[in-house]
This record gives sequence, structure tokens and C-alpha cells, in this order.
Amino acid sequence: MLKLFFHTGRYFLLMKRVFSRPERWRVFFRQMVREIESIGVSSIVIVLIISIFMGAVCCIQMAYNLENPLIPRYLIGYGTRETMLLEFSSTIVALILAGKVGSNIASELGTMQVTEQIDALEMMGVNSACYLILPKIAAFVFFIPVLTLFSMAIGLFGGYIASYVTNGVTPHDYVVGITSMFRPFYVTYSIIKSFVFAFIIASVSSYHGYYTNGGALDVGKSSTHAVVYSSIVVLLFNLILTKLLL
Repeated sequence: MLKLFFHTGRYFLLMKRVFSRPERWRVFFRQMVREIESIGVSSIVIVLIISIFMGAVCCIQMAYNLENPLIPRYLIGYGTRETMLLEFSSTIVALILAGKVGSNIASELGTMQVTEQIDALEMMGVNSACYLILPKIAAFVFFIPVLTLFSMAIGLFGGYIASYVTNGVTPHDYVVGITSMFRPFYVTYSIIKSFVFAFIIASVSSYHGYYTNGGALDVGKSSTHAVVYSSIVVLLFNLILTKLLL
């Protein structure tokens, strides 16, 4: 318990240093654009692959579990859409990105820490926390809605492909389902969650990487801790946000 309080306190103290005024805004925006390409754009392919298969699997499972002839077939498409919008495109994608983006951030900062590059920045009078971490957090939070909306669209398309290759539902019924009883707030809800999850993943991973001690082996440990703890916090806040927003 004392260890939890210690890490929580040190995390918030680090965030206080991170969210200070950048010394040069031009350098900050240049770093942010570089991080958007490194963190966000490079994640599009994995989000595409995951989403298209998730949408297809959701459609097939819905068709398998709704075999009662009294249940309208368009509900398969409706259920697939609700599943993708409410949970998969925000939470599951965030957990996958915690493994990719979180480990990348933690290993990068951890390597800089053990090679004393961060100490060199501090000796030059640079706020290393703001200089290194703030562009990563800003870039991921800025780009995460794009990944979320992309995941929704690709997931629904994956379900449409599944409706073609299986006998569970016709493509027409599937399209009727995904266009029926649509609530725009569900998209807003998913994007709000993605903002929070992006901040959690980037900040928690940065914390573990920034405070890496030791050598190369400890960089690997910090990367593992970043993925595990950011995933736990994402699941915790998923529960909290679902209770507050729905």
C-alpha cells in the first residue's frame, strides 16, 4: 500500500513538471508532429487489422446466438454496431495500443534515462519532463479520435464482409441493422473514453520509462510495467466512465 502511494505521488509530481509552459513552442510543435507520426500514424495498420477481424467475429457470433426465428435478423447488424461503438473501438483498441505505444514510449525514455541523456538535459537547464513527455501525451491524445473513428468504420465493414461469406445474415439485413436506432451519443461516448485512455497510456508509460534505474535489463522491465499498469488503469477508468456517461 505504501508503494502504491509512493508511485501515485511521484506520478502526479511528474505530471506537474510535464504540464508546464514549454520553453519554445516551435520546438514543442515540431516534436508533437514527429510523435504523431511515430505513435499515431504507425498504429493505423494494427488498428485496421484488429478492427476488421473484431467486426467480422462479432457479426458471426451474433448470428450464431440469435438463431431463434422469432428474432429479426437485422438485430445481428444492430448488435455488432453497438458492440463496436460502445466497447471494442475504444477499450479493446486502447488495450492493444497500450502494448504497442506504451512499450514504445517506456523503452524510449528508459533508454534515455540509463544512458544519462535525461541527466544531460537537466544539466543544460532544460525541463526534461516537459520537453520529452508533453509532446508524446499531446500527440497521442490529439490522434486517438482518428484511430477510434477509423476502428468503428473498419469494424462495421468487417461485419459486412462476414455477412457475405456466412449464412447467418444477409448483407441487406446487416445494413438495415447498423442503420437502425442509431444514437450519435454513443460515438461521442467512445471518443471521450479514447481521450482519457490515450492520456493514461501515454502518461503512465512515460512515468515508468522516465524513472527507469539500472541498465538495459531494467528498460525491459519498465516497458513491461508500463503495459501492465496502463492496461489496469484503462480498465478501471472504463468502468468509471461507463457508469458516469451512460
